Amino acid sequence: MTPSPPPAPSLRSLLDHRFGHLIGAYGLLALTALLFLAFSIALPDTFPTLDNISAVLSNQSIPALLALGATIPIATGKFDLSIGYGLGLAHVTTMRLVVTEGWPWPLACLVVVLGGALVGAVNGAVVEFARIDSFIATLGTGSIMYAFTGWITDGARIVPGPHGLPVAFTDLYDSRFLGLPVSAFYVLALTAVLWLLLERLPLGRYLYVIGSNSRAAELVGIPSRRYVIHAFVGSGLVVGAAGVLLAAQQQIGNPSVGMDHLLPAFVGALLGSTTIRPGRANALGTLVAVTLLAIGLAGIGQLGARFWVTPLFNGTTLLIAVGLAGYAARRQLRRRRTDSSRTRHPAPR
Repeated sequence: MTPSPPPAPSLRSLLDHRFGHLIGAYGLLALTALLFLAFSIALPDTFPTLDNISAVLSNQSIPALLALGATIPIATGKFDLSIGYGLGLAHVTTMRLVVTEGWPWPLACLVVVLGGALVGAVNGAVVEFARIDSFIATLGTGSIMYAFTGWITDGARIVPGPHGLPVAFTDLYDSRFLGLPVSAFYVLALTAVLWLLLERLPLGRYLYVIGSNSRAAELVGIPSRRYVIHAFVGSGLVVGAAGVLLAAQQQIGNPSVGMDHLLPAFVGALLGSTTIRPGRANALGTLVAVTLLAIGLAGIGQLGARFWVTPLFNGTTLLIAVGLAGYAARRQLRRRRTDSSRTRHPAPR
């Protein structure tokens, strides 16, 4: 006797599943729009203006780039806690090469970005070949980078001479395109590249399989070590580029500036894994998350919040992001198990 096919789900269960999927995938995007609307109503003269939008895009572009960079290792189940230290090192190295050593700024930028990729390769090698947990490994390498930052600057700021920095170099950050800061378009371009890599190319599928189950990835022939190192190299490239832009923005070498960007970057990356593609790190979700954070920080700042509200906001949002990311992953796993159970155990006739 042939087994009957599994019973068709009821209309109500289909609607509930569809509604739950929409809320999980696009709820954060809707919250972002509602938050912008709320601040626009509360601050009609200052918040929904082009000047304010431009300022928000300019101020939050580097944290957004770092969040996108952090998303790449997170896709493999690893965390790069060195990105804040790496940002500071790339920032002061750029200033040192341009200001103190007199290098042409294009060459200095190229060296710093390639150096970021090299640092990422070292992080990946330490994690994969030394078999050290990524939290501990990247925290250790980050501390070493912070030591190099102090050695390069001797604990002091790097200040340009009376002629300042080359205008073409500062224009990397200060120029505008279509009336908006050019740095916002860097974020959009990186988001598009990561979306293509993670969602449309085999590399992204390999990274997600490794992040889901590295042992299973090895069994199906995916060289996990190689692709994890690739993920860290990608993160290092982004950090190096962000350090160059930070130098062009601040126009002064500050050895302690990098750590201020670590927490917002991870808040954006982890919160982004709860939307668009709930349960896994993705570029579009990270973009939505950093937009939400940018709107929230700008709004509470214009409402006159005290200085300590910003770290409170970031820390609280990080806890919420981690909790939501875990819930989304567990929900996705339960759904897969339920679907698998229905397929393997059809109802008897």
